[in-house]
Amino acid sequence: MSTTAIVLFAALLVFLVLNVPVGIAIGMSALCAVLVNPRMTETFVVSQLIAGSDSFPLMAIPLFILAGELMASGGVSKRILNVCNVFFGRVTGGLAIVTVVVCMFFAAVSGSGPATVAAVGSMVVPTMLEKGYSKSFTLACVACAGCIGVIIPPSIPMVIYGTSTGASVSTMFMAGFLPGIMIGVVLCLVCYFYCKKMGWRGSDQKFSAQEKWHIIVDAIPALIDPIIILGGIYGGFFTPTEAAAVAAVYALICGLFIYRELNFSNLFSTIAAACSTNGTTMVIIGCATGFTRLLTLEQVPAAVSNFLIGITDNKIIILLLINLLLLFVGCFMDTTPAMMVLSPILLPVAEALGLTAIHFGIIMVVNLAIGFITPPLGINLFVAARVGNTSLEVVCKGIIRFIIAMLVCLMLITFIPAISEFLPRMTGMLK
Repeated sequence: MSTTAIVLFAALLVFLVLNVPVGIAIGMSALCAVLVNPRMTETFVVSQLIAGSDSFPLMAIPLFILAGELMASGGVSKRILNVCNVFFGRVTGGLAIVTVVVCMFFAAVSGSGPATVAAVGSMVVPTMLEKGYSKSFTLACVACAGCIGVIIPPSIPMVIYGTSTGASVSTMFMAGFLPGIMIGVVLCLVCYFYCKKMGWRGSDQKFSAQEKWHIIVDAIPALIDPIIILGGIYGGFFTPTEAAAVAAVYALICGLFIYRELNFSNLFSTIAAACSTNGTTMVIIGCATGFTRLLTLEQVPAAVSNFLIGITDNKIIILLLINLLLLFVGCFMDTTPAMMVLSPILLPVAEALGLTAIHFGIIMVVNLAIGFITPPLGINLFVAARVGNTSLEVVCKGIIRFIIAMLVCLMLITFIPAISEFLPRMTGMLK
């Protein structure tokens, strides 16, 4: 490994140990590597930061973030919750199952895991605690269900993967449907059997036919939101980036004119929250572009590929090693920088094993989604703890059973390519 590559990784490790913000740590480590390379100048990092942010597909990220915030503030999420409660509320563990199903719907618009936890958790957690569910199970359920937010399309990590590797974002979105639905179903089963064991019954509330009809009609604008967005993408009416703009505008219309829960005071605070989140994300993406460019110039991806293949020629063992690496990284690094840094390194290894870029992309997304609920970084855990006004330890007590369930799903997705590739191949998006 070259001196530049050694300095690059050593500096990154030092900055992370010093608790420097991840985006700044990546940018500073790239600058340190450039300074020891006489062939480069300091302007390299700046030019790559600008080039990395100047991308049409990346425009989808701030717009999806804004759409998620507007959904939460404008009453869209609440209507989806009401409909799910009508159909699943009376089942054993009904509120937990409703939480998972609502997260699946919310995922089809927001594309963000933490946003899903914050929006859904603020609505369901007080009710679940009031109905006798334990705080550790309730918050762990919300945190884990929020992971689906980055698996069911649209998905911000899938956009980042597409821009990092050149994979089609639309095809990645199509490939995420079955894995996301499978994980959602498995989480519902975990909730059902655990709640049955604990004796937590469903809601006793009965809805008349007229009440059910009223709730469903009231939620129609919210329910057709994912249909408009995803139908528009796959119907060829607009690109994923344009779909993000449609999602934000539609959520704004619902909040202001249909449900009328948005006003000028909370509208500005909602936009401010979206801007704050997006500012952090775009700094990470810009700095990570310079980092990954240096990796490519120093041929680190090829070296890692040769190293992994040199350990063994057993495809199963190599895939298990890659999964272990991604799970480990997910414990300590946020999804955006991990995707930007690791996807160019590991994709050549996966392709050498015969995996398609789309299949491997879904493997990466699911691995890093699990990182949302694994300490010490586990951002969904922190968001859930904040929603429940409790400590991180309380959330972690209930998370183990959900992590095991997601690891089982990860293994199925890794070794059964059809789970990810069936829909793209059926629609002709993947040959």
